[in-house]
Amino acid sequence: MTVVVVGDVVTDIVTVHEGPLAIGSDTLASVAIRGGGSAANTAAWLGSVGHPVVFAGVAGDDEPGSARLAELVAAGVTTTVRRVPEVATGTVVVLASDAERTMFTDRGANQLLSPADVDRALDLALAATPGARHLHLSAYVLFDPDCAPAGRHALVEARRRGLTTSLDAASAAPLQRLGSSFWASVPDVDLLFANLDEAQVLAGNGTAASLATALLDRAGAVVVKSGAAGATWAGPSAAPVHVPAAPVARVIDPTGAGDAFAAGFLAAWLTGASPADALAGGARLGALAVSKVGGRP
Repeated sequence: MTVVVVGDVVTDIVTVHEGPLAIGSDTLASVAIRGGGSAANTAAWLGSVGHPVVFAGVAGDDEPGSARLAELVAAGVTTTVRRVPEVATGTVVVLASDAERTMFTDRGANQLLSPADVDRALDLALAATPGARHLHLSAYVLFDPDCAPAGRHALVEARRRGLTTSLDAASAAPLQRLGSSFWASVPDVDLLFANLDEAQVLAGNGTAASLATALLDRAGAVVVKSGAAGATWAGPSAAPVHVPAAPVARVIDPTGAGDAFAAGFLAAWLTGASPADALAGGARLGALAVSKVGGRP
């Protein structure tokens, strides 16, 4: 039941501050350098719970790229990341508080992801024991016209090879910018992950349950994440299921919480768990993610 995860690998420069940003002046903050990228984070969380996972991406042939790949391997992830000379590994500056995070993104080598990179990961995963069962894609790949063909290929090719598929909606602002053209180019998926903001961009205003249900015309099942208000699943033949968020003593940094949630959900769902149990698995890893700095285990 190996999961193939396709998407970005980046260096996160995470600044965690308290109170509002002092624009044009100084804001006290803690600063840390961490591995990041939505898909790479999900792969690392899957590896941390012992779930077999293969990650496909592209990194620069530079020191940050070597460090990011070493972190993934240490987390239990098998990588098929292609290294590209004279192109920098992607970098994201994350401005985080306990309530939200804002990101400045330099995609770097991630823009070079190709269908061949996806095929190499699928070949490896299908030859593994246990073999590949599922492919998970971050929509960040689809937001970038340079690598969007590779993202679409990943979903189509995985389905052709008999894998189920999931898509993480990733970020509300790019979805808003692309509008209806985003869905027009996305192949069918078995499972869609979206937070409340992303779901509202995709389906209009509504509750988590109504949004998840409305998005069933885009996916076989939908999970809408509502942060501290929990998460909701909707499927084609049952009433929506809601599970509360797992308790957290203190929220430190929300970066990567959705990536961790996806990993916890998939690890349970792919082993036959009910929607409620899969949501609870996602909530547990999401709670771990927000209790520390950075988006990795």
